Amino acid sequence: MKAIIIDDERLARQELKHLLEAHKDTITVIGEATNGKEGIALIKELSPDLVFLDIQMPEMNGFEMLKQLEEIPKVIFVTAYDDHALDAFKVNALDYLLKPVEPELLKGTIEKLVNHSEEDFFSSDENHRSERKLTIQDHIFLKDGEKCFFPELKDVRYFESQGNYVRVFFNNERPMILRSLNALQDRLSTEDFFRANRKYLINIHHIESIENWFNGGLKVKLSDDIEIEVSRRQTIRFKDIMML
Repeated sequence: MKAIIIDDERLARQELKHLLEAHKDTITVIGEATNGKEGIALIKELSPDLVFLDIQMPEMNGFEMLKQLEEIPKVIFVTAYDDHALDAFKVNALDYLLKPVEPELLKGTIEKLVNHSEEDFFSSDENHRSERKLTIQDHIFLKDGEKCFFPELKDVRYFESQGNYVRVFFNNERPMILRSLNALQDRLSTEDFFRANRKYLINIHHIESIENWFNGGLKVKLSDDIEIEVSRRQTIRFKDIMML
């Protein structure tokens, strides 16, 4: 797959090229551009399959550049800002990587690019996204007041119901969103998330240990050392699903 990198920061281009060396059997970088104007010319000249595109660039940002193209190749945004996620959905971007790019996240993006259809990435087709369960490979857009977040579901350790709101725990963040835990449960893959009790929905991939608890229930310890009780009713369901 032929790719070009469009970024006004020389060190950022070099770092991404270095990371892509690990995937040279899949992706070949055939050119670089330092701004949107150069990027348009390079795309027209080389017809790449894939563009790694920065958003914040002088004179013309990444979105403005794409608007000037008649035919848009596959796009993966690489940016230092996490507040453009919704705009990325609108232009059918395949993925949205934050700087500094983590090698494992880049690897995951390229693996999806090779092994799956575009429907596994960002999609402007909201109907498609709402029809399927979200897995730990999906990103979710969260807004809490003036702050925006765009984590991968694999990083979300658990959701905690707080009245009409749900608090989302991932990395060192814990934003609050106006959503019911039942609504979230309906959207998430049961292979990745489990309803421990009325208050908690947990990511089973973050379970570190499990022990028997009172009244036939369980107590699970997550990767951040928090302990959550699994109700007796949900313990029966958990064992039915997880036991050999």
